Amino acid sequence: MTIVTFATGVGTGMLAGALIGVERQWRQRMAGLRTNTLVATGAALFVLLSGAFDDSSPSRVAAQVVSGIGFLGAGVIMRDGLNVTGINTAATLWCSAAVGCLAGAGLPLYALAGAAAIVGVNTALRHLAHGLDRQPGSGEEVSTPYAVEAVVSARDEAHVRTLLVQSLSGSAGRLHAVDSSGGPEDGQVRIRAEITADGADSTAVETAVARISMEPAVASASWRHVA
Repeated sequence: MTIVTFATGVGTGMLAGALIGVERQWRQRMAGLRTNTLVATGAALFVLLSGAFDDSSPSRVAAQVVSGIGFLGAGVIMRDGLNVTGINTAATLWCSAAVGCLAGAGLPLYALAGAAAIVGVNTALRHLAHGLDRQPGSGEEVSTPYAVEAVVSARDEAHVRTLLVQSLSGSAGRLHAVDSSGGPEDGQVRIRAEITADGADSTAVETAVARISMEPAVASASWRHVA
């Protein structure tokens, strides 16, 4: 293997993964630019590595990459009652590994074409999916109400409340109300926000909770469906 072959394979894997990751990052998904780029680059590296050994078959290594990426995909799938989220993100990671394998196998144009196809599916078919996500027989879109709650220190209430409003207001849902009440302990405040999302996609709510959970002043943060 020459350095040019290695650099071409790794570079194509990085580019293909970045193309997929930009769209994911723009939509604020759990696996964004860096994750998809690393998955595609890692897959390319494994396939390139297999070519360095005389007793190893690149096809066998690629098969192991497909199996291994399943563990990473399982980490982004979450279940809330009867609803399961993160499946599309896991599928995108799986596809990122596929384009990485193509890049590592010396098929750069096929890898880039595959990345373009994946981005096309996640963008062009998004509107079609939302159009089909309707209540049977009603002809109206399904609206799912959510409630987000966070327990924060009283002195940081305004800061966390602003972050929560910004996160939810920037989503595709409709923010209805945000209020505060006494927390479970002295010096704490419970912030509650109500939002309605079109369809059953809770990604925006999950992203908002994940964002405020990173704040040191937040003791707990959660979300749930409102009956």
